[in-house]
Amino acid sequence: MERGRGNKVRFDPERIVMGGGATGANELITFCLADEGDAFLVPSPYYPAFDRDLGWRTKVQIIPVHCNSSTNFQITRPALETAYDQATRTGSTVKGLVIANPSNPLGTCLDRTTLESLVAFATEKRIHLVADEIYAATVFHPTTSTQFVSAADPARCDPDLIHIVYSLSKDMGLPGLRAGVVYSYNDAVVRCGRRMSSFGLVSSQTQHLLAAMLSDEDFVGRFLLESSRRLGERHGRFVTGLDRVGIRCLESCAGLFVWMDLRHLLKEASYEGELALWRVIVNEVKLNVSPGVSFHCVEPGWFRVCFANMDEGTMEVALQRIRAFIQGKAAAENNVVVVMKPPGKKRWQKDLRLSFKTVRRSEEGHVSSPHSPMPRSPLLWARN
Repeated sequence: MERGRGNKVRFDPERIVMGGGATGANELITFCLADEGDAFLVPSPYYPAFDRDLGWRTKVQIIPVHCNSSTNFQITRPALETAYDQATRTGSTVKGLVIANPSNPLGTCLDRTTLESLVAFATEKRIHLVADEIYAATVFHPTTSTQFVSAADPARCDPDLIHIVYSLSKDMGLPGLRAGVVYSYNDAVVRCGRRMSSFGLVSSQTQHLLAAMLSDEDFVGRFLLESSRRLGERHGRFVTGLDRVGIRCLESCAGLFVWMDLRHLLKEASYEGELALWRVIVNEVKLNVSPGVSFHCVEPGWFRVCFANMDEGTMEVALQRIRAFIQGKAAAENNVVVVMKPPGKKRWQKDLRLSFKTVRRSEEGHVSSPHSPMPRSPLLWARN
């Protein structure tokens, strides 16, 4: 955790509580801090599984703090105050503010000023600040304005209100091992967390493997540097490829994805228009992207695209399909029929026909993104 944060902060191993991945860690800290019916503020757009992790079994409310492109989706104090006031006016007890830093889906890092503002807000309201920092070591091309600042770093705060969620799934590429961490400066939370962790233990075999791997400091150091380099290189090529066909992305510096702006391609500026475009991209263009509505984004037309989960050849195919899609869209607007064939020698699918005439729905009659929105709780299925 220290190396992933540039050795700028120190962590006490006695304050670490292990959990079943970041999912289990997020639920664990929620159980420790809140009761059924209490609320957490979460800046949007946010990771869709927060709805599951924080609320399914705890019965805690998730209240979005709406951010928009006019501020590059940065969290502002007025937006926080608005969400907090609306929650309290409706009788909700706000117990905390949950942030993902670096952000999923935005791929951005909170600057020190913004983070200190969030800490000050939590301190003034006497609510907890939970920072999900699982992308801490994925920062690429760090500069003064894009460097990662941990919630463990800001001064002038009440440490009892600060909690960090971490895992090795992203920084070390180990999602299947389910090794999550809650790090809290609050003694009562650490004690409660240790008791709760019995319901989401990390196996002894997994811990032994991880301890052996992390003890090799030379390997860990080289791995983090190489991972950051490769992410930056891939990000640059992908964003440049999109820019060449007139698609811009939110400027980002971390994570495994870009926040792609397709507002200019919407037939109507609404969630229905966004989902219609998403269906075309998935069903016709054959690309796996996630619509902004599934991240609770208030502006239709934004999409999250992963660029780090494919090899170089697949990325080139993806960019070529996007290029064909844009060309086909332009031709369709001029009433020209366009038929594009997949590039290369492999003919694994039929000719790619780009059209907005076909809108496909799932068998259930509703839309379900490949990543999100999250499915309904299995508890609901059981009752039904």
